[in-house]
Amino acid sequence: MMASSYSAKEEDGHHSGPAGLGGAAIRNRKPDNTAFKQQRLPAWQPILTAGTVLPAFFIIGLIFIPIGVGLYVTSSNIRELEIDYTGTDLSSPCFTCSQSFSWNSSTPCRCVLFFYLDQPFESNVFMYYGLSNFYQNHRRYVKSRDDSQLNGDERSLKEPSKECEPYRTNENKPIAPCGAIANSMFNDTLDLFYIDPNGTKTQIPFIKKGIAWWTDKHVKFRNPGGSNLNLTAVFKDTAKPVNWHKAVYELDTDSENNGFINEDFIVWMRTAALPTFRKLYRIIQKKNNMTPTLPRGNYSLEVTYNYPVRSFEGRKRVIFSTISWMGGKNPFLGIAYMTVGSICFFLGVVLLFIHHKYGNRNNGSDIPS
Repeated sequence: MMASSYSAKEEDGHHSGPAGLGGAAIRNRKPDNTAFKQQRLPAWQPILTAGTVLPAFFIIGLIFIPIGVGLYVTSSNIRELEIDYTGTDLSSPCFTCSQSFSWNSSTPCRCVLFFYLDQPFESNVFMYYGLSNFYQNHRRYVKSRDDSQLNGDERSLKEPSKECEPYRTNENKPIAPCGAIANSMFNDTLDLFYIDPNGTKTQIPFIKKGIAWWTDKHVKFRNPGGSNLNLTAVFKDTAKPVNWHKAVYELDTDSENNGFINEDFIVWMRTAALPTFRKLYRIIQKKNNMTPTLPRGNYSLEVTYNYPVRSFEGRKRVIFSTISWMGGKNPFLGIAYMTVGSICFFLGVVLLFIHHKYGNRNNGSDIPS
């Protein structure tokens, strides 16, 4: 048997080779003797006691519960009306349009929906369109766009990105705007009318500008050609998207809301994260403080049915909503705050009872020597 010998130098990583061989010293792998590498830095470790844990539970509960009540009451005061106009039911006024209209239809289909407001909408009303079962978050769909083209780059206008395939060219002409997102743009037209008690219809005026994000309108989206306002000449050698009924320079008669800077187009190009979503369509502005924005009474919604959803089993709806300082109607946040606050307060009471009943007992036992 061979006995092994121990050397302090070997512990430090120093080892001398056999005599006469001149062996090199092995590199020292021991960490430096510093506070950081030897883990001697000062540290603070809280000691959880009843005197620190119980007040924390009660404070969180007393803060979260009132906040949750305030958020829930604020959300409950927001007026919201949702109307489904997909037209899948035989009794729906839009049933004929939903069954007969397709992307290849040359003439639009029109339908009228009547509804009654039992409570007036007092402040500014935001009008949204909503889609269901439409997956804008699909990876290939999200990538199917050319941001350089949308930013006004003339080279990308003539030679769109390959990411836009198969909506890159049409009839040997570059598509503007290219890609699947632009090709599937929502294009229903919605008009709202108020019906007086005597039967007279009054159209509700809409505001169509100011519905897009400022950064999108003024930074991300620009028309090619710079200051050239003749968009017909700018987009001369391009083709419209396959599913569009008119070219991009015909989206609006207002030059500040036409082409790539059309706000309906910009809103649609900001893709949604979930398959059921809503996007801002129009704003109904309050005229004065004496009359509500949408008074109580009968209304008619006239729909120009241009957007078929039957192919992907989707649904369409229009939403009228007011807003508050916290945004639109969303009771979940208030419920979440009240739930967390209630749980913390309840745990505080339970722990206080346990501490009061068992905390004064001697946790250790004397061991006889």
